[in-house]
Amino acid sequence: MVGRLLLRGMLVGVLAGLVVFFLARIFGEPLVDHAIAFEEQVALTAGEAPEPELVSRATQAGIGLFTAVIIYGAAIGGIFSLVFAYVHGRVSPFGPRATAALVALGAFVAIVLVPGIKYPANPPAVGNPDTIGARTELFFVMILISIAALSMSIALMRGLAARYGKWNAAILSGVAFLAVVALAQYLLPTVNEVPEQFSAVVLWQFRATTFAMHLALWTILGLGFGAWAERLLQSRPAKQPSGRMSATRG
Repeated sequence: MVGRLLLRGMLVGVLAGLVVFFLARIFGEPLVDHAIAFEEQVALTAGEAPEPELVSRATQAGIGLFTAVIIYGAAIGGIFSLVFAYVHGRVSPFGPRATAALVALGAFVAIVLVPGIKYPANPPAVGNPDTIGARTELFFVMILISIAALSMSIALMRGLAARYGKWNAAILSGVAFLAVVALAQYLLPTVNEVPEQFSAVVLWQFRATTFAMHLALWTILGLGFGAWAERLLQSRPAKQPSGRMSATRG
């Protein structure tokens, strides 16, 4: 059963990757082109030689982008299905659709929303190449803290539910999650390497587009996989009762 769920998760992930590809191709790539043009203009003004183009922009925005998002979507869909298989019936008391939707929502909040608030996505020309390693480490540290805080809040909610009721337990665990995340974002260093001359409109549109692509990915995974998993789980044959059947006497 887990293997069948894994296959369905990867297929839904591929579908989500296709949607993300078209969003990136239509809305994201023109912004990337604008940022690259700005970067080249800054280099030209400073008298620097242009960097050699190892891969053409046509390849990057075409087959390269397509391959990347399809592989990413399939991988995320597979991981999502495995998390669903573990959570459904163990942690979540809800049906397949609601469980998948909640897992997708939690993943979006922990992996995209919370880290993106502290370290938002930046187009080319934004950021010092010498600090890319440190910035990547900080981003993943924020993801790990967010996932740990979410796991802690779920465990806290389950522990408080019997004593305070489900609604109160959910509120208290939500406050605990926000407190941990807010503390982490306050303590972690802030990174601001946006050039003064860079267009604020392009920066805002790039970040909004990136957010929309992630939102589309997790929405399709949550709703699409949930519907498919529900059909699969409902089609399972009922387990036969164990033990010997006692014959009735006439």
